[in-house]
Amino acid sequence: MTSDNKCPIWGTSADTQTSGRDGVNVDSPRAGGRYFISRTAEVNMGRTDDATKARLTTWLVDQRRLGIECPEIMSTTIDEAERRRPLAVHERADNLLRYLRTKSDLLGAVVKFYALDNSKAAEAEHELLAWTGSRQISEVITLAEYCAQEAWVEHRATERTGASKNTIHELMLRPPGYARLAELDGASSASDQAFVAMWFDNSMNDAYEKGIAAAIADAGYQPVRIDGKEHNNKIDDEIIAEIRRSRFLIADFTQGETGARGGVYYEAGFAHGPNIPVIFTCREDALGKVHFDTRQYNHIVWKASEDLRERLAQRISATIGDGPKKNR
Repeated sequence: MTSDNKCPIWGTSADTQTSGRDGVNVDSPRAGGRYFISRTAEVNMGRTDDATKARLTTWLVDQRRLGIECPEIMSTTIDEAERRRPLAVHERADNLLRYLRTKSDLLGAVVKFYALDNSKAAEAEHELLAWTGSRQISEVITLAEYCAQEAWVEHRATERTGASKNTIHELMLRPPGYARLAELDGASSASDQAFVAMWFDNSMNDAYEKGIAAAIADAGYQPVRIDGKEHNNKIDDEIIAEIRRSRFLIADFTQGETGARGGVYYEAGFAHGPNIPVIFTCREDALGKVHFDTRQYNHIVWKASEDLRERLAQRISATIGDGPKKNR
Protein backbone atom coordinates (compact mmCIF):
# COMPACT_ATOMS: atom_id res chain seq x y z
CA MET A 1 0.00 0.00 0.00
CA THR A 2 1.09 3.56 -0.58
CA SER A 3 2.97 5.46 2.07
CA ASP A 4 1.57 8.81 3.14
CA ASN A 5 2.39 11.58 0.69
CA LYS A 6 3.73 9.24 -2.00
CA CYS A 7 2.42 8.85 -5.54
CA PRO A 8 1.40 5.17 -5.97
CA ILE A 9 2.54 5.28 -9.60
CA TRP A 10 5.96 6.92 -9.30
CA GLY A 11 6.76 6.93 -5.57
CA THR A 12 7.33 10.71 -5.66
CA SER A 13 5.91 13.35 -3.34
CA ALA A 14 2.13 13.68 -3.49
CA ASP A 15 -0.89 14.51 -1.36
CA THR A 16 -2.83 11.34 -0.54
CA GLN A 17 -6.16 10.92 1.20
CA THR A 18 -8.08 7.81 2.07
CA SER A 19 -11.42 7.44 0.34
CA GLY A 20 -14.76 6.10 1.44
CA ARG A 21 -14.27 3.66 -1.41
CA ASP A 22 -11.65 0.92 -1.56
CA GLY A 23 -8.85 3.14 -2.78
CA VAL A 24 -6.90 6.37 -2.40
CA ASN A 25 -7.33 9.90 -3.73
CA VAL A 26 -4.01 11.30 -4.92
CA ASP A 27 -2.77 14.71 -6.06
CA SER A 28 0.60 14.10 -7.71
CA PRO A 29 2.59 16.59 -9.85
CA ARG A 30 4.51 13.62 -11.31
CA ALA A 31 1.21 12.13 -12.52
CA GLY A 32 0.01 15.52 -13.76
CA GLY A 33 -2.58 16.18 -11.04
CA ARG A 34 -5.40 14.41 -9.25
CA TYR A 35 -6.49 10.80 -9.64
CA PHE A 36 -8.15 7.96 -7.72
CA ILE A 37 -6.54 4.52 -7.58
CA SER A 38 -8.17 1.36 -6.29
CA ARG A 39 -6.34 -0.79 -3.75
CA THR A 40 -6.05 -3.65 -6.25
CA ALA A 41 -4.58 -1.34 -8.89
CA GLU A 42 -2.19 0.09 -6.30
CA VAL A 43 -0.85 -3.39 -5.57
CA ASN A 44 -0.51 -4.11 -9.29
CA MET A 45 1.50 -0.90 -9.80
CA GLY A 46 4.38 -2.59 -8.01
CA ARG A 47 4.75 -4.97 -10.95
CA THR A 48 4.73 -2.37 -13.73
CA ASP A 49 7.75 -0.98 -15.54
CA ASP A 50 8.50 2.69 -16.15
CA ALA A 51 7.30 2.51 -19.77
CA THR A 52 3.83 1.40 -18.61
CA LYS A 53 3.83 4.07 -15.91
CA ALA A 54 4.58 6.71 -18.55
CA ARG A 55 1.72 5.48 -20.75
CA LEU A 56 -0.61 5.44 -17.73
CA THR A 57 0.44 9.00 -16.86
CA THR A 58 -0.23 10.08 -20.45
CA TRP A 59 -3.73 8.57 -20.13
CA LEU A 60 -4.31 10.55 -16.92
CA VAL A 61 -3.25 13.80 -18.59
CA ASP A 62 -5.52 13.06 -21.57
CA GLN A 63 -8.47 12.37 -19.28
CA ARG A 64 -8.05 15.70 -17.52
CA ARG A 65 -7.82 17.47 -20.86
CA LEU A 66 -11.18 15.86 -21.69
CA GLY A 67 -12.67 17.43 -18.57
CA ILE A 68 -12.34 14.52 -16.10
CA GLU A 69 -10.90 16.31 -13.07
CA CYS A 70 -10.10 13.13 -11.13
CA PRO A 71 -9.62 10.08 -13.41
CA GLU A 72 -9.94 6.65 -11.82
CA ILE A 73 -7.32 3.90 -12.11
CA MET A 74 -8.60 0.35 -11.76
CA SER A 75 -6.66 -2.87 -12.41
CA THR A 76 -8.14 -2.98 -15.92
CA THR A 77 -6.81 0.55 -16.54
CA ILE A 78 -3.27 -0.69 -15.97
CA ASP A 79 -3.85 -3.59 -18.36
CA GLU A 80 -5.03 -1.14 -21.00
CA ALA A 81 -2.01 1.12 -20.35
CA GLU A 82 0.29 -1.82 -21.08
CA ARG A 83 -1.37 -2.24 -24.48
CA ARG A 84 -1.53 1.46 -25.25
CA ARG A 85 0.61 2.82 -28.06
CA PRO A 86 3.43 5.06 -26.77
CA LEU A 87 3.20 8.64 -27.93
CA ALA A 88 5.20 9.53 -31.02
CA VAL A 89 7.84 12.24 -30.64
CA HIS A 90 5.75 14.85 -32.43
CA GLU A 91 2.78 14.07 -30.16
CA ARG A 92 4.98 14.51 -27.09
CA ALA A 93 6.23 17.83 -28.48
CA ASP A 94 2.62 18.93 -28.99
CA ASN A 95 1.89 18.09 -25.36
CA LEU A 96 4.86 20.20 -24.29
CA LEU A 97 3.25 23.13 -26.10
CA ARG A 98 -0.08 22.40 -24.39
CA TYR A 99 1.64 22.42 -21.00
CA LEU A 100 3.39 25.72 -21.71
CA ARG A 101 0.03 27.24 -22.66
CA THR A 102 -1.43 26.27 -19.27
CA LYS A 103 1.48 28.09 -17.59
CA SER A 104 1.52 31.18 -19.84
CA ASP A 105 -1.12 33.62 -18.68
CA LEU A 106 0.54 36.38 -20.70
CA LEU A 107 2.15 36.40 -24.12
CA GLY A 108 5.89 36.12 -23.69
CA ALA A 109 5.65 34.39 -20.29
CA VAL A 110 8.70 32.24 -19.47
CA VAL A 111 8.48 28.79 -17.91
CA LYS A 112 11.60 27.66 -16.06
CA PHE A 113 12.76 24.18 -15.18
CA TYR A 114 16.01 22.66 -13.98
CA ALA A 115 18.01 19.68 -15.22
CA LEU A 116 17.76 17.86 -11.90
CA ASP A 117 17.76 14.20 -10.97
CA ASN A 118 14.14 13.02 -11.04
CA SER A 119 14.11 12.06 -7.37
CA LYS A 120 14.85 15.69 -6.46
CA ALA A 121 12.81 17.36 -9.17
CA ALA A 122 10.52 20.22 -8.27
CA GLU A 123 6.88 20.51 -9.28
CA ALA A 124 7.54 22.03 -12.72
CA GLU A 125 9.91 19.21 -13.67
CA HIS A 126 7.43 16.59 -12.51
CA GLU A 127 4.59 18.19 -14.46
CA LEU A 128 6.73 18.39 -17.61
CA LEU A 129 7.57 14.71 -17.30
CA ALA A 130 3.88 13.86 -16.92
CA TRP A 131 2.60 15.97 -19.81
CA THR A 132 5.26 14.80 -22.28
CA GLY A 133 5.18 11.08 -21.42
CA SER A 134 8.84 11.24 -20.36
CA ARG A 135 10.77 9.15 -17.90
CA GLN A 136 13.86 11.37 -17.65
CA ILE A 137 14.23 15.15 -17.72
CA SER A 138 16.74 14.73 -20.56
CA GLU A 139 13.79 13.68 -22.74
CA VAL A 140 12.02 16.95 -21.94
CA ILE A 141 15.14 18.89 -22.94
CA THR A 142 15.25 17.01 -26.26
CA LEU A 143 11.59 17.82 -26.88
CA ALA A 144 12.28 21.48 -26.06
CA GLU A 145 15.07 21.48 -28.65
CA TYR A 146 12.70 19.91 -31.19
CA CYS A 147 10.12 22.65 -30.55
CA ALA A 148 12.80 25.33 -30.80
CA GLN A 149 13.93 23.98 -34.19
CA GLU A 150 10.31 24.23 -35.37
CA ALA A 151 10.29 27.85 -34.09
CA TRP A 152 7.39 26.99 -31.76
CA VAL A 153 9.30 27.97 -28.62
CA GLU A 154 12.35 29.92 -27.58
CA HIS A 155 14.64 27.68 -25.51
CA ARG A 156 17.48 29.12 -23.40
CA ALA A 157 19.80 27.07 -21.20
CA THR A 158 22.00 28.79 -18.59
CA GLU A 159 24.59 27.10 -16.42
CA ARG A 160 24.18 27.98 -12.75
CA THR A 161 27.20 29.26 -10.86
CA GLY A 162 28.19 28.64 -7.28
CA ALA A 163 27.63 25.45 -5.33
CA SER A 164 24.93 24.19 -7.67
CA LYS A 165 26.04 23.11 -11.13
CA ASN A 166 22.55 22.53 -12.47
CA THR A 167 21.32 24.10 -15.68
CA ILE A 168 18.31 26.43 -15.80
CA HIS A 169 16.13 25.92 -18.87
CA GLU A 170 13.73 28.66 -19.95
CA LEU A 171 10.90 28.08 -22.43
CA MET A 172 8.70 30.72 -24.04
CA LEU A 173 5.91 30.10 -26.55
CA ARG A 174 6.50 31.96 -29.81
CA PRO A 175 3.79 33.03 -32.30
CA PRO A 176 4.33 29.90 -34.48
CA GLY A 177 3.79 27.86 -31.30
CA TYR A 178 0.44 29.52 -30.70
CA ALA A 179 -0.41 28.86 -34.36
CA ARG A 180 0.49 25.19 -33.87
CA LEU A 181 -1.78 25.04 -30.81
CA ALA A 182 -4.63 26.59 -32.79
CA GLU A 183 -4.10 23.89 -35.42
CA LEU A 184 -4.20 21.20 -32.73
CA ASP A 185 -7.42 22.65 -31.32
CA GLY A 186 -9.07 21.91 -34.64
CA ALA A 187 -9.29 23.63 -37.99
CA SER A 188 -13.05 24.15 -37.50
CA SER A 189 -12.83 26.01 -34.20
CA ALA A 190 -15.21 28.71 -35.49
CA SER A 191 -17.89 26.19 -36.51
CA ASP A 192 -21.22 25.99 -34.69
CA GLN A 193 -21.82 22.45 -35.97
CA ALA A 194 -21.42 19.11 -34.19
CA PHE A 195 -21.33 15.87 -36.17
CA VAL A 196 -23.05 12.81 -34.68
CA ALA A 197 -21.84 9.27 -35.47
CA MET A 198 -24.13 6.56 -34.14
CA TRP A 199 -26.24 3.48 -34.87
CA PHE A 200 -29.10 4.45 -37.21
CA ASP A 201 -31.76 2.22 -35.69
CA ASN A 202 -35.30 3.05 -34.60
CA SER A 203 -34.43 1.93 -31.07
CA MET A 204 -31.97 4.86 -30.90
CA ASN A 205 -34.37 7.59 -32.02
CA ASP A 206 -35.23 8.66 -28.50
CA ALA A 207 -31.56 8.67 -27.45
CA TYR A 208 -30.70 10.90 -30.39
CA GLU A 209 -33.62 13.34 -30.24
CA LYS A 210 -34.02 13.67 -26.46
CA GLY A 211 -30.41 12.93 -25.52
CA ILE A 212 -27.63 13.69 -28.01
CA ALA A 213 -29.28 16.33 -30.21
CA ALA A 214 -30.87 18.06 -27.23
CA ALA A 215 -27.52 18.17 -25.37
CA ILE A 216 -25.73 19.63 -28.38
CA ALA A 217 -28.41 22.32 -28.68
CA ASP A 218 -28.25 23.01 -24.93
CA ALA A 219 -24.50 23.67 -25.29
CA GLY A 220 -25.09 26.10 -28.16
CA TYR A 221 -24.32 24.04 -31.26
CA GLN A 222 -26.21 22.61 -34.24
CA PRO A 223 -26.32 18.78 -34.45
CA VAL A 224 -25.73 17.17 -37.85
CA ARG A 225 -26.45 13.50 -38.57
CA ILE A 226 -25.75 12.39 -42.12
CA ASP A 227 -29.05 10.50 -42.55
CA GLY A 228 -30.91 13.71 -41.77
CA LYS A 229 -29.15 15.86 -44.35
CA GLU A 230 -30.04 16.23 -48.01
CA HIS A 231 -27.11 15.71 -50.36
CA ASN A 232 -26.25 14.70 -53.93
CA ASN A 233 -22.69 13.58 -53.28
CA LYS A 234 -21.36 10.10 -52.60
CA ILE A 235 -22.23 9.33 -48.97
CA ASP A 236 -18.61 8.75 -47.79
CA ASP A 237 -17.49 12.05 -49.30
CA GLU A 238 -20.36 13.85 -47.62
CA ILE A 239 -19.52 12.33 -44.25
CA ILE A 240 -15.88 13.46 -44.49
CA ALA A 241 -16.93 16.94 -45.60
CA GLU A 242 -19.37 17.33 -42.70
CA ILE A 243 -16.82 16.10 -40.15
CA ARG A 244 -14.30 18.65 -41.46
CA ARG A 245 -16.93 21.40 -41.11
CA SER A 246 -17.69 20.43 -37.49
CA ARG A 247 -16.35 21.89 -34.25
CA PHE A 248 -16.47 18.45 -32.60
CA LEU A 249 -17.89 14.95 -33.06
CA ILE A 250 -20.12 12.84 -30.81
CA ALA A 251 -19.48 9.11 -31.27
CA ASP A 252 -22.02 6.79 -29.66
CA PHE A 253 -20.86 3.17 -29.66
CA THR A 254 -24.16 1.52 -28.73
CA GLN A 255 -24.71 -1.56 -30.91
CA GLY A 256 -27.32 -4.26 -31.37
CA GLU A 257 -27.17 -7.99 -32.00
CA THR A 258 -25.78 -7.43 -35.51
CA GLY A 259 -22.47 -6.28 -34.05
CA ALA A 260 -20.22 -3.22 -33.89
CA ARG A 261 -21.01 -0.14 -35.96
CA GLY A 262 -17.94 0.09 -38.16
CA GLY A 263 -18.93 3.50 -39.48
CA VAL A 264 -18.84 5.01 -35.97
CA TYR A 265 -15.28 3.75 -35.40
CA TYR A 266 -14.23 5.05 -38.82
CA GLU A 267 -15.76 8.50 -38.31
CA ALA A 268 -14.29 8.90 -34.81
CA GLY A 269 -10.89 7.80 -36.09
CA PHE A 270 -11.04 10.20 -39.02
CA ALA A 271 -11.87 13.13 -36.72
CA HIS A 272 -8.74 12.43 -34.67
CA GLY A 273 -6.56 13.03 -37.75
CA PRO A 274 -7.27 16.79 -38.06
CA ASN A 275 -7.54 17.05 -34.24
CA ILE A 276 -11.30 17.53 -34.17
CA PRO A 277 -12.38 16.72 -30.59
CA VAL A 278 -14.38 13.51 -30.13
CA ILE A 279 -16.72 12.84 -27.21
CA PHE A 280 -17.45 9.15 -26.65
CA THR A 281 -20.80 7.84 -25.39
CA CYS A 282 -22.35 4.38 -25.04
CA ARG A 283 -25.48 2.83 -23.56
CA GLU A 284 -24.62 0.94 -20.39
CA ASP A 285 -25.69 -2.51 -21.61
CA ALA A 286 -23.46 -2.22 -24.72
CA LEU A 287 -20.28 -0.91 -23.05
CA GLY A 288 -18.76 -4.36 -22.71
CA LYS A 289 -18.88 -4.78 -26.49
CA VAL A 290 -16.82 -1.65 -27.21
CA HIS A 291 -13.49 -2.48 -28.87
CA PHE A 292 -10.55 -2.31 -26.45
CA ASP A 293 -8.68 0.17 -28.71
CA THR A 294 -11.30 2.84 -27.93
CA ARG A 295 -12.07 1.72 -24.38
CA GLN A 296 -9.13 3.84 -23.18
CA TYR A 297 -11.24 6.95 -23.85
CA ASN A 298 -13.61 8.18 -21.20
CA HIS A 299 -17.13 7.27 -22.35
CA ILE A 300 -20.29 8.87 -21.04
CA VAL A 301 -22.14 5.72 -20.04
CA TRP A 302 -25.90 6.29 -20.11
CA LYS A 303 -29.13 4.47 -19.36
CA ALA A 304 -31.86 7.02 -20.11
CA SER A 305 -32.03 9.82 -22.67
CA GLU A 306 -32.54 12.46 -19.98
CA ASP A 307 -29.35 11.44 -18.18
CA LEU A 308 -27.45 11.41 -21.47
CA ARG A 309 -28.68 14.91 -22.29
CA GLU A 310 -27.57 16.42 -18.99
CA ARG A 311 -24.15 14.77 -18.82
CA LEU A 312 -23.32 15.30 -22.49
CA ALA A 313 -24.24 18.99 -22.37
CA GLN A 314 -21.99 19.41 -19.33
CA ARG A 315 -19.11 17.59 -21.05
CA ILE A 316 -19.41 19.73 -24.20
CA SER A 317 -19.44 22.97 -22.22
CA ALA A 318 -16.51 21.86 -20.05
CA THR A 319 -14.23 20.52 -22.79
CA ILE A 320 -15.25 22.37 -25.97
CA GLY A 321 -16.85 25.51 -24.56
CA ASP A 322 -20.32 26.94 -25.09
CA GLY A 323 -21.31 27.47 -28.71
CA PRO A 324 -22.66 30.63 -30.39
CA LYS A 325 -26.25 29.36 -30.19
CA LYS A 326 -26.14 29.03 -26.40
CA ASN A 327 -29.07 30.70 -24.64
CA ARG A 328 -27.54 33.19 -22.22
